[in-house]
Amino acid sequence: MTPRRPQAPGGAASAAPAPRTGHRPGIRLLDLALTGAAARAAGPGGIRFTERQLYYETCRVLNPAAALFSRVPRTTSPPLRLPAFTRALEARGRESVAGLLPPVPAAPPPLPRPPAAPGSGEPDLYAYGLPRVLVCQDRSIARMLLANHVHLEAACLVLAAADALPLAPHLRTALERAEGATVHVLHDASPRGIGLPARIRAALGPVPGVRVASIGLVPRHAAALRLPTGRGPAPAAPCGPRPPALRPQEAAWLARGRFAQVAAVPAPRLVRTVLRLTRGPRPPRNSLWTDLRGLRTTGFLTWPAS
Repeated sequence: MTPRRPQAPGGAASAAPAPRTGHRPGIRLLDLALTGAAARAAGPGGIRFTERQLYYETCRVLNPAAALFSRVPRTTSPPLRLPAFTRALEARGRESVAGLLPPVPAAPPPLPRPPAAPGSGEPDLYAYGLPRVLVCQDRSIARMLLANHVHLEAACLVLAAADALPLAPHLRTALERAEGATVHVLHDASPRGIGLPARIRAALGPVPGVRVASIGLVPRHAAALRLPTGRGPAPAAPCGPRPPALRPQEAAWLARGRFAQVAAVPAPRLVRTVLRLTRGPRPPRNSLWTDLRGLRTTGFLTWPAS
């Protein structure tokens, strides 16, 4: 991971990364890049994506040389400033980009309570165990995963951290009832994101059998995926204790104010990765050999003992 130019003063860790100076694509070039980026973000499955994901995909379209060195682990600077991208998108019209999700409302609704069962005042959904929950640091990413039905395919409740914390009592009870539940945390490779799993673990309290697992990002993920990264002000103090799996060079990278956002991961890859990590191991595939073994053990075409 090679250091890059610092971001403009006052930039926050949630702001867009700072690009190389002096690179200003023309309006026509940006419009063509937006068209190609939207097609790549949607993928063959017609995935819905956020505006920030479209921005990072546009950066990849404008910097095709990065794909030539995909096996070299490092981070890159985006070749396009976010304000220039926003102006190009507004000039084109957001509604003209197929698959682009509308902006997240400023005041999202609270976590819905399950409907009451007929003839009783108690909720019906949380009466059973909840084996998997996915908490996303970015509310727009949580909304994107819901729009692509990840919660249905993975049988996993998807929440944003701002909406999930503090955890509702009925949610904590459903996790405990599942006996071995896992709270997956999807966060940015930033000081605040790295500390989110510890915050969720503290919010859970002493709930037996519930595991809190980080599925990324961490700085080495950003380097391996060659994600565009930015730099904000260096954190005044570390956000909680450093996770044991975080390497010293990664901690130093974060201490310099570096960050990478989950939105920088290509949308199709993000959906596939979240599904793979949240729904657990798949059942073994059937084959002729396993079918024959199963028939032998069930006594098919064998004589009875008596």
